[in-house]
Amino acid sequence: MPSIASPGMLRTVEDLLARVPLFVGLSEQDRLALSDHLDRQDVTRGDVLFREGDVGDRVFVVLSGKVKIGRQSADGRENLLSVMGPGDLFGELSLFDPGPRTATATAVTDASLLSLEHTALRPWLRSRPEAGAMLLRVLARRLRRTNDNVADMVFTDVPGRVAKALLDLAERFGEPAQPGNEAAGVRVEHGLTQEELAQLVGASRETVNKALADFATRGWLRLDSRAVVLLDRERLSRRAR
Repeated sequence: MPSIASPGMLRTVEDLLARVPLFVGLSEQDRLALSDHLDRQDVTRGDVLFREGDVGDRVFVVLSGKVKIGRQSADGRENLLSVMGPGDLFGELSLFDPGPRTATATAVTDASLLSLEHTALRPWLRSRPEAGAMLLRVLARRLRRTNDNVADMVFTDVPGRVAKALLDLAERFGEPAQPGNEAAGVRVEHGLTQEELAQLVGASRETVNKALADFATRGWLRLDSRAVVLLDRERLSRRAR
């Protein structure tokens, strides 16, 4: 993988790293200290970055596009744990636990990523304890989200989980469907197939499609190819609760 050398690209990378939770609040000098160790990787939809069981030796940051993190059962069923977008960091668990990868990372769309080997990141973290504390905070948030997801699986029905997933995707990836016109709703380019959306909420595709059709009939959203326009987030929020 080529190292990043272009000054223009470095400026873009620096701007993005400043928004990554691990690097928030750090000086530009601290972020620049990592620049020589960053590798860029361009992938297309369906490319696998690493598989469950692989040796983990690096962390990744999404520059553009989306990457899904998922697991597969012995009988072939898949569970989609999360969707990563620009600025998101993933693969960091192996930094603290050198065991095999616990999930598979696959490009949902064409994407550009940065990666950083543990051998470069560990000494950088040792000299910057505040960054280590921030990384632990990132892991704690992931654990909190996992706990919430487990509770949803037990206590929330499928339509409620679908509504909550759509609101979460909108919070992270949504944009005004028509800039300047709030009544037009929020367009969410999630990039997921119907099957992947079902995997995200832990239900069958048929059940999820039924919930989406019901929401559309009620006028809460409008469906599009690998995208959705949320028209009534208030009612979706109430359904999610």
